[in-house]
Amino acid sequence: MNSFKTNHTTPVLPAIARGIEILNNGGIIAIPTETVYGLAANAFSIKAVAEIFRLKQRPAINPLIVHIASLSELATVAVEVPPLAMKLAEAFWPGPLTLVLKKTPLIPDIVTAGKPTVAVRVPGHRLALELLNRLDYPLAAPSANTSGSISPTNPSHVTGSFGAKAPYILDGGNCERGVESTIIGFTGDEPVVYRYGAIPIEAIEKICGKIKTHTSDDVSPAAPGMLSKHYAPKTRTLLTADPAALVSSLNSSRTGLLLFDRPLGGVSAGPVEILSPTGDLAEAARNLYPALHRLDAMKLDVIIAERVPSVGIGMAINDRLKRASTDESV
Repeated sequence: MNSFKTNHTTPVLPAIARGIEILNNGGIIAIPTETVYGLAANAFSIKAVAEIFRLKQRPAINPLIVHIASLSELATVAVEVPPLAMKLAEAFWPGPLTLVLKKTPLIPDIVTAGKPTVAVRVPGHRLALELLNRLDYPLAAPSANTSGSISPTNPSHVTGSFGAKAPYILDGGNCERGVESTIIGFTGDEPVVYRYGAIPIEAIEKICGKIKTHTSDDVSPAAPGMLSKHYAPKTRTLLTADPAALVSSLNSSRTGLLLFDRPLGGVSAGPVEILSPTGDLAEAARNLYPALHRLDAMKLDVIIAERVPSVGIGMAINDRLKRASTDESV
């Protein structure tokens, strides 16, 4: 456990000092990452991790991601690391890549939903890394929202999700990437995609070659983000490749539109959110959750979301929209 001890010569920021105090006393805090805000607790503490599940109302079958400060700390939480996993870690850490690996005994079963594997990553956010480097333990940290709801990409989303029960928030502003990490597991030494995320699969395959996909499991998910219903607004949400036709068929004035890069010509609807006027998928990813939060707050009858091009990070955007959809995609 002492491998997490890091000596510092620079003074600790007051906000981080407060976070450390809460965590050291067994509490939970919200932390910024480059993807979304996380609800963080000492990953070695069963009691602290149980509080994450309680506050989020998260199903016990859904494992958490463990966050470490650097690749050098991987051996404390994971063993039998396949060579390809090490190559991926070296290429993308710190950053939005999570690896599912065989866990060490230090990681409690509650973190992994009873599985022998742990999901682990090094976040690519200055404040998160500063915090982790000053702790004697890694942090278990799922998204800082109630289970299944829209992910938080700024402090107001965290407060909006939990209300008076909101934990202390280490404010890091808006998240740079805006969608969760890509999750890669292994069958033996062979990689498999468990969740599409902020690192495009094309970038992963440049290192691994062609990889298999297994991204849905409602019974015993191997990694976070695999439940079929997730990332969802309270408002009924429909995903479609033809939003104009769907607007016309619904004939409702209380319809919100979530569109990729341009308004619908000649179609009358309610509020409209454009994810990227320039057609930039990275920008669309950053804007996805904030746009969904705004539309959901308007108490509409329905949100119609447009599929984006299914390439690069567009695969992750479409994955989130599919899981957010109330009905079957049309």
